[in-house]
Amino acid sequence: MISKVIGSKYVAIAKSWVPTMALWGSVGGVALVHLTDWRLVLDYVPYISGKFKNDK
Repeated sequence: MISKVIGSKYVAIAKSWVPTMALWGSVGGVALVHLTDWRLVLDYVPYISGKFKNDK
């Protein structure tokens, strides 16, 4: 259905970019966690969140 709207050529181009965009999205997510308060993010990870309860 999407190929009818934008064309099969552009669908093929988009499919070839999916792994690249997934990689850069992951890198961006890791960079965001690294540059912000990593402890705020890790409080939502079940195993790690218990380690910091008495550390505050």
